[in-house]
Amino acid sequence: MYKDSDYAPKSGAGEFFNTSVRSGNVQNSFINRVFGWMFAGLALTGAVSWYLGTYWAEKIIMYRKAFIVLAIAEFLVVIVMTAGLRKFNAMVAALLFGVFALLNGITLSWIFMAYSTEVIAGTFFATSGTFGAMGLYGYLTKRDLSSVGSLCTMGLIGLIIASLVNMFWYNRTADLIISYIGVLLFVGLTAWDVQKIKLLAMECAAGTIDRREAKKYAILGALELYLDFINLFIFILRIVNGGRK
Repeated sequence: MYKDSDYAPKSGAGEFFNTSVRSGNVQNSFINRVFGWMFAGLALTGAVSWYLGTYWAEKIIMYRKAFIVLAIAEFLVVIVMTAGLRKFNAMVAALLFGVFALLNGITLSWIFMAYSTEVIAGTFFATSGTFGAMGLYGYLTKRDLSSVGSLCTMGLIGLIIASLVNMFWYNRTADLIISYIGVLLFVGLTAWDVQKIKLLAMECAAGTIDRREAKKYAILGALELYLDFINLFIFILRIVNGGRK
């Protein structure tokens, strides 16, 4: 007769199972942390931009030139976060991310003066669906998306130059083309960034990245996804320009 112990897993198999469970928990924890920070940043940006655009519209119009200073400040914060990642602790990185989300909320407050609430809400849901679909693709695909990411990054440089030129010599058709290209680029960047975050989560699970470093990488990953979502949202909003107030 067989004893119950004959069906019990061997010690080695049990240890392997426990290790696999712990690795899976670490990986999931990292990914949850990334998206948690990203959603917190989006919530802060949305709340600030809605409040200012709704209740302080006249003052915002009066101080439009200050937006240039704020935009430069945002750019500097991103540079400091990415360049000083190894020097900062997780608390400083989180503070900088919060400052960036706050500044971005101020600079984006104009959309609540330029577009109706219905258009903004519809664009938000369209952006969420697109972002979610591409994020899921980036997470599940077995294909290496690094070449796609590199191509989109190079395209983004050209897009920024074209956008700056169009600011001085505005052309509606050019603006529409830039917006469509912007959507395509950030769709690709979203999939690539999610794949990078997945790979980082696997490194955390393998123990090649310690917990302190993992917390900082999670915030940096949240910043990348945050930027993907915001830019995707803005370009889609520009495409549906017919919804202006």
